[in-house]
Amino acid sequence: MGQPGISRTSRRRAIVASSLGTIFEWYDFFLYGALALLLGKLFFPPGNETAAFLSSLATFGAGFVVRPFGAVVFGRLGDLVGRKHTFLLTIVIMGASTALVGLLPTYKQIGIAAPILLVTLRMAQGLALGGEYGGAATYVAEHSAPNRRGFDTSWIQTTATLGFLLSLAVILSSRLLLGEQTFASWGWRIPFLVSSLLVAISIYIRLKLKESPAFAELKAENKTSATPLKDAFGNWKNLKVLLTSLLGITAGQGVVWYTGQFYALFFLQNTLKVDAVTAYLLIGAALLIGTPFFVIFGALSDRIGRQRIMLLGMGLGAISFIPLFKALTHFVNPAYPAPYNPALLNAPMVVLILATLMIYVALVYGPIAAFLVELFPTEIRYTSISLPYHLGNGWFGGLLPLIAASLVVKTGNIYAGLYYPIGVCIMSIVVSVIFLRQKRIRH
Repeated sequence: MGQPGISRTSRRRAIVASSLGTIFEWYDFFLYGALALLLGKLFFPPGNETAAFLSSLATFGAGFVVRPFGAVVFGRLGDLVGRKHTFLLTIVIMGASTALVGLLPTYKQIGIAAPILLVTLRMAQGLALGGEYGGAATYVAEHSAPNRRGFDTSWIQTTATLGFLLSLAVILSSRLLLGEQTFASWGWRIPFLVSSLLVAISIYIRLKLKESPAFAELKAENKTSATPLKDAFGNWKNLKVLLTSLLGITAGQGVVWYTGQFYALFFLQNTLKVDAVTAYLLIGAALLIGTPFFVIFGALSDRIGRQRIMLLGMGLGAISFIPLFKALTHFVNPAYPAPYNPALLNAPMVVLILATLMIYVALVYGPIAAFLVELFPTEIRYTSISLPYHLGNGWFGGLLPLIAASLVVKTGNIYAGLYYPIGVCIMSIVVSVIFLRQKRIRH
């Protein structure tokens, strides 16, 4: 059963159409992260590998920095004109920006203009993604009954991981088909250009969607907000909920997600010097194992509550990130800091550790869409859930690889980067327990 008056077919169509489009947007957004090491060499001045890597991570982070601004711009638009048209616009912007990255000249060809153009397109991606997630999550939630909202929206939560997995699969296929030398020369462009096909599919699917029934009803009754930004941020009661949800949930959720997926990939490649193909296969195996748990924990949140499941994930991360990454080092290269030797790699144990990190990701990420949707009323929901989500994931989570890598460079301790996500998790647990009590909105 879904919302009253909404058929099962309509609910399923909303889930499938929203999820597919969002997978493709995450694919676009995460391509850069999966190729950060290579793009750093191609688009930044040569001569200092560490500086190029940090510059590449900074560019990766730039897309996250602007995500909250996209949340405000497109969130307002979504609450004014509707969910469907807004997240249709965001996917066009994302796809165009990604395809253009695949056409960019490198630093060797045009000098300093290359990283400037790359950062510009990366920021356009961030703006688009800032408007996509809130629309997709809201659209699905407004087709769902409260007692199954966690299950239904958890399919949206799988999209980030599936988009990441899709990006790894396309990159890996391109590497294997073309060979490393050809891929490094020009083949890296192919995954970015594939975005054009994915966007065309997404546009076709989304053009067939109808407006969210909850928003359509508000619009028919002339009850939509004329000033969603003012209503969302100018009202202290609503702003307080927004701030506490940011510091008490989405910040901690963001760092757990990026530690378990992107930082783990960077740690394998940059710190432990695992070759790219092997690193992608290890991470990909863990993603396949962990992804079903998004739906499991989303459905469980309908029964026992969203907040306690997410707090469990943060708590486990804070306690065990350092032991898990030490174990990761041991099973990848027991002779570390000796050079990496593929013969010493214990792949099953490495996948088990990475899959454990993915379970933490699923705990914090599976229930969060339903959690945020239920905090805010329909008329300002798109705006209100988008901002804390993208601040938590964009700033606290998205900047994690850069902050963590900088801490490692500064201290010389390969595990020092983990102090940052551990600290954020502890902060979120404290704020959540003291200040945040979830209420359920039944529409």
